Amino acid sequence: MAYRNGQRLPLDESGAGGSEGSGPTLRLSVNPRARRLSVRIDARAGEAVVIAPTERGLSQAVAFARSKAVWISERLAVRPKSRPLEPGQVISLRGRPVRLEAVPGAGAARLVEDGTIIRSGGEGEAYARRVENLLKREARDTLLERTDHHLRTLGQGPVKMGIADTRSRWGSCSPHNRTIRYSWRVIMAPPPVIDYLAAHEVAHLVHADHSPAYWSVVERLVGDHKPWRKWLKDYGAALHAVGR
Repeated sequence: MAYRNGQRLPLDESGAGGSEGSGPTLRLSVNPRARRLSVRIDARAGEAVVIAPTERGLSQAVAFARSKAVWISERLAVRPKSRPLEPGQVISLRGRPVRLEAVPGAGAARLVEDGTIIRSGGEGEAYARRVENLLKREARDTLLERTDHHLRTLGQGPVKMGIADTRSRWGSCSPHNRTIRYSWRVIMAPPPVIDYLAAHEVAHLVHADHSPAYWSVVERLVGDHKPWRKWLKDYGAALHAVGR
């Protein structure tokens, strides 16, 4: 059977109708930079992403993923529940707990009490939108500063930086047009993790792959990066569940 990039399939090979079944699904992805077949869990979408370097390799990647069906099902079963941005919630900002509070009126969200409380006007979706906008501004300011810092360290020129609401990825870099995009949700992580993410994307301006030479650039920028990579792996899904 020929598979294609972006196709969705049931995890259970006996499932019928592609992704229409009620069980877990596989999303097929072709990434020319991938050096091997791999499977990752997209906690937000509730599916497993099957990655191959070429479209021809998707068949083998699907077989590999289905051989890991028990592991995939277990990982999807324990993914964090959605946490809407609403009064009373406690979220993180740069790794510190921040409580969300509502105030009368339609005022914009703002940080108060030494950054331990976010107060905002609005109700329902309007309230959530104001809080999200504040978090995006905080993310832009912090990531812009860390990106510029790492660019200077490597002697790189400026880039176009954007803040996005990605499904599961924390960032992306397009060296050909010098564009870097970050997920705003990383502003909830501790500062060393935020710094690592900026270094990770800036390093792709030097090496577009994840070769040993690439990781040596990341290490030059932030030292031992393994703890921060592990932090995102362990806690990233919980951050992606915030504001859903």
